[in-house]
Amino acid sequence: QVQLVESGGGLVQPGGSLRLSCAASGSIFSMNAMGWYRQAPGKQRELVAAITSGGSTNYADSVKGRFTISRDNAKNTVYLQMNSLKPEDTAVYYCNAGFWYSGSYYPYDYWGQGTQVTVSS
Repeated sequence: QVQLVESGGGLVQPGGSLRLSCAASGSIFSMNAMGWYRQAPGKQRELVAAITSGGSTNYADSVKGRFTISRDNAKNTVYLQMNSLKPEDTAVYYCNAGFWYSGSYYPYDYWGQGTQVTVSS
């Protein structure tokens, strides 16, 4: 059974920071790339950041320089450090397991339950 459990969301003021965590079952984590997606009300789910099993990363243009994805293979956990948060970052953030091909990330149908991030004054 594949399990992805996100945590760390909340309410933060513009310019603030949050760190999201996603704990994954070992069988899926060790061999796969991992990604963070987000979905705002009325919008499609979008890829925010992804990381290969070896640690290579890529980011959506909207978060480059503000967000950092990382992984701790010993803890089967992937993180998303979010700095300089903006109101437009408000969304439900989802953890995903997938694969990397030709420089791009592709999701498997393994998703966490999501964690709400709200950026508001």
